Amino acid sequence: MSAPVTNQPQAPPGFDANAAGYPPTGYPQPGYPPPQGGYPQPGMAPPGYPQPPYGQPGYPQPGYPPVGAPPGYPQPGYTPGFQAPPDQQAMNWMPVPQSIPNCPPGLEYLTQIDQLLVHQKVELLEAFTGFETANKYSVKNTLGQKVYYAVEDTDCCTRNCCGPLRPFDMKILDNMQREVIHLYRPFRCDSCWYPCCLQELEVTSPPGTVVGYVKQEWSICIPKYSIKNAAGDTVLRIEGPFCTYGICGDVEFSVLSRDGTTEVGKIVKQWSGLAREAFTDADHFGISFPMDLDVNIKAVLLGACFLIDFMFFEKQGNKENDTIGMM
Repeated sequence: MSAPVTNQPQAPPGFDANAAGYPPTGYPQPGYPPPQGGYPQPGMAPPGYPQPPYGQPGYPQPGYPPVGAPPGYPQPGYTPGFQAPPDQQAMNWMPVPQSIPNCPPGLEYLTQIDQLLVHQKVELLEAFTGFETANKYSVKNTLGQKVYYAVEDTDCCTRNCCGPLRPFDMKILDNMQREVIHLYRPFRCDSCWYPCCLQELEVTSPPGTVVGYVKQEWSICIPKYSIKNAAGDTVLRIEGPFCTYGICGDVEFSVLSRDGTTEVGKIVKQWSGLAREAFTDADHFGISFPMDLDVNIKAVLLGACFLIDFMFFEKQGNKENDTIGMM
């Protein structure tokens, strides 16, 4: 009668399976079934033995690099050569602050900052054809985090027929796509020859509740504006330079106290490079103001920045609109 066939592997010649220490403790013996509960997972001790101290300070977590790993050690979910899409990289928003009593919703961001950076988006259709498209802006803090996103709300006919003088509504949205500030600019003149019909901008926050105005003051030599609160009282003033041509340099508009004697901030049109300046009207601005300034007036100063952009730095048909004086 032939010997029964078994599935056990054959030991090498001269190997004594009955020697002490074989098989190692914790592993199945020849001819015995697997241990209860199955075999342990890789990196884990058998049942009944102390488990690795995951979750305790100083110990690596499952799937994470060991403590003290050298730079360049692969991170969880890392794929070599992979980069996040540009849209994902751009979603760097300022953290939402806590609600503040008597502060319009969405303006809480302004209580924590004394500077804003306003970057206009480059529109390729407008750059190559001169066809005027709606302006779009990113409003950021000094860390580069987005605070607001502003978009012009006008029709095609108005943009291309009226050019920089066009009336507009502008919606300013927060990171939850809520409209927190609304700007309205009526159709008006900007020359000193029409003192009764100078530029004006209304600022509401939330939309429908007026928080202030920007009004152009009559002047021959330099641009002047008054920043007014909801009651129409002048709070601050703005004075610009005699020449607004930004030839390889910044153009500064000073924010002054109510009596015009003390500078408390600035609105600066920043030089953004020869190619960008020559072929687009996508401008960069910086706004500075006192940290303790009323958030409503900070919102009005943001509106003043957009009004200044349209009056002096908005192109029509790829042609500059900068001027000398207010003629």
